[in-house]
Amino acid sequence: MYAVQQLSPLKSEAVLRRLAAVTGAVKHEVRQKRTRVPVSRVNGSGSIRAVISSDDKAVESAKSNKVVSERDLIQLISEEIDPETNSGKSVQSSVRGWLPKPSNHVHIVEYAADFTVPCGFGNPGAVLITNLHGKEFYLVEIVIHGFGGGPFFFSANTWIHSQKDNPESRIIFRNQAYLPSQTPPGIKDLRREDLLSIRGNGKGERKRHDRIYDYATYNDLGNPDKDEDLARPVIGGSKDLPYPRRCRTGGPPTKTDPRSESRIEKPHPVYVPRDETFEEIKQSTFSAGRLKALLHNLIPSIAAALSSSDIPFKCFSDIDKLYNDGLLLRTEEHKLVHPALGNVMKQVISVGDRLLKYEIPAIIKRDRFAWLRDNEFARQTLAGVNPVNIEILKEFPILSKLDPAVYGPPESALTKELIEHELNGMSVEKAIEENRLFILDFHDMLLPFMNKMNSLPGRKAYASRTVFFYNRAGMLRPVAIELSLPPTRSSPRNKHVYTHGHDATTHWIWKLAKAHVCSNDAGVHQLVNHCPGKYAMEISSAAYKSMWRFDMEALPADLIRRGMAVEDPSMPCGVRLVIEDYPYASDGLLIWSAIKDWVESYVNHFYSEPNSVTSDIELQAWWDEIKNKGHYDKRNEPWWPKLDTKEDLSGILTIMIWIASGQHAAINFGQYPFGGYVPNRPTLMRKLIPQEDEPDYEKFMLNPQHTFLSSLPTQLQATKVMAVQDTLSTHSPDEEYLGQVNQLHSHWINDHEILEMFNRFSARLEEIERTINMRNKDISLKNRTGAGIPPYELLLPSSGPGVTGRGIPNSISI
Repeated sequence: MYAVQQLSPLKSEAVLRRLAAVTGAVKHEVRQKRTRVPVSRVNGSGSIRAVISSDDKAVESAKSNKVVSERDLIQLISEEIDPETNSGKSVQSSVRGWLPKPSNHVHIVEYAADFTVPCGFGNPGAVLITNLHGKEFYLVEIVIHGFGGGPFFFSANTWIHSQKDNPESRIIFRNQAYLPSQTPPGIKDLRREDLLSIRGNGKGERKRHDRIYDYATYNDLGNPDKDEDLARPVIGGSKDLPYPRRCRTGGPPTKTDPRSESRIEKPHPVYVPRDETFEEIKQSTFSAGRLKALLHNLIPSIAAALSSSDIPFKCFSDIDKLYNDGLLLRTEEHKLVHPALGNVMKQVISVGDRLLKYEIPAIIKRDRFAWLRDNEFARQTLAGVNPVNIEILKEFPILSKLDPAVYGPPESALTKELIEHELNGMSVEKAIEENRLFILDFHDMLLPFMNKMNSLPGRKAYASRTVFFYNRAGMLRPVAIELSLPPTRSSPRNKHVYTHGHDATTHWIWKLAKAHVCSNDAGVHQLVNHCPGKYAMEISSAAYKSMWRFDMEALPADLIRRGMAVEDPSMPCGVRLVIEDYPYASDGLLIWSAIKDWVESYVNHFYSEPNSVTSDIELQAWWDEIKNKGHYDKRNEPWWPKLDTKEDLSGILTIMIWIASGQHAAINFGQYPFGGYVPNRPTLMRKLIPQEDEPDYEKFMLNPQHTFLSSLPTQLQATKVMAVQDTLSTHSPDEEYLGQVNQLHSHWINDHEILEMFNRFSARLEEIERTINMRNKDISLKNRTGAGIPPYELLLPSSGPGVTGRGIPNSISI
């Protein structure tokens, strides 16, 4: 997948026009090769400074090449039209010598070029850059000195391709925001040309230096040319398997299936537009791309260490050894697996061997037995890594929406009598009336895939339902679990119900049932580790088909849809939580409200006229493209928001920013803190629960711990998943968080009012952080504090590097 970036300060240089730039959605025109802008007569002077960001190796390369050209490298374009050329006034220069000047930032080098400009040139609006080097470079910023109203800043933060890769110059606009109707005449054509340069036409194979955005179905998931078993269906573009579009790469078709695109194999990178790739980070730290490379190198080493005995954990102390003693990794020819492990995992070097030690996950750091308790099992539905699936139980009996002719009677095996037996005298009707019954229901989503999944070796799963009771103490308690398999001739109602028991046998059975529920939850959360890769995307497509709605991605709307909140105009976000101590929701609403207010103030600043939203052709084309190209399979759904008013625009942008920041942080950076201890959150199960008439039941009675541990992932499976979770939960040292702007990007917009708004937004996030910290110390909030309970910090805006279990980055990077 490619990086998905929200509308952050770094991406909103031209008001919301930069959003259109992402898709290049303007009126289609024939792209022509650029002719050089004619140069105006001169009688004045000014200077330009180009700041180029590179790592040490790139800097040394630039020094050694000593590329000096007499040809034009930089053209300065005015916002005003030259009447002789009918285009923006222009002067040109070249960078002399490419000799780096001192910089206040490590790894930043600075170059200077001098211009001579004519009187009446006007303010500079754009810069054209032609890179005559053989390699690309990363441009941070251009600053123009010498004009009366200056200095003028051109925030770039972009890779500049080499002329040998693409002869066209790059266009960099000044950090002045304009609506399309307000764009100065001298740079209007350049604006249109820049959009055309990044729009795809559905043709050609993408190259690493390209910046082109285009769409394709997921037709590259398999490798049928290598093995028939590796064939995969095309996801997206059909009624049965709808899906959002991916970024088109344009690879050649497979030989065996012309509809499928050939996979890009390691070490070749998968194409994403050049500026969407992970940024390099400095010195001894890794870029996210290097973290991935490390992971690919690391997992085979783990496999080598365990290949002779890929066995289940024999006892719980075997799991503890991963944190206490570590895992000795074999190395080829006595070489290290990788020169450094950085922040991905803790490491030590031991006489010629690599010893891999995992951090102790937060879930067992304070209380190693917390995961065993029913109240912790329930608490994690509200304050764990996947707190977005629990719903209020509104109706009884519980009914399936699947076809009964295929999947059996729709009624759940969770009967009224069974539930009431666990309610201490309260009826089901009374519990529903008082909003005390809740459900975690994966039945309909997973049951259609059970036969496929369970037919593969070493994978056994159920489709689960779990009912919870909300007690007077303000905490959830699991009441009963239903585990279902597809019906067979001999068992048309293949459903099993489990409740917590008071004897040793039912205690262990209950523990196994909870593990299967956690495995379902982990699978639905990621849809990659739990399910065999062969079916992961099909399950994701089914969920998209039946559940996904853009308008329901708004946090208040999602909470209301799940019955976890009710409308209440007197509350700050217009909703009141049904469970007040719902950490994800209560903290999330603070973040949502701050984002909403920031977006509304931003939108109101620029779209002040009544028809300014509808008349913004770039904005309208951007929204149309999202619906009709990005989500082609759902383009005709009636729930898509309109984009007619600034209120519509604010709502759309708030949803997008929330998804890319707060929501993603809440469900991503807790993966290792909660899932790093396998028994708490197994990503797959290898055995079904033994029944009394089965041979395995006797083995279970003799050694229930062995049955439990052998049902979990093997040592190799667990360690591989832990490596993935650790990497996904790690913040890069150069991470930028919501409400923060790196000093290198401090000139992201030339608008004092917007900067003041952003400062208020940043201050509000700091206040939210203080509020969350205070909540985590409130002993009355039992879902976020208590003996051995890790505080709920996933929505604290700031963080340091590494696995911290907190921090809201500005964007999603996967």
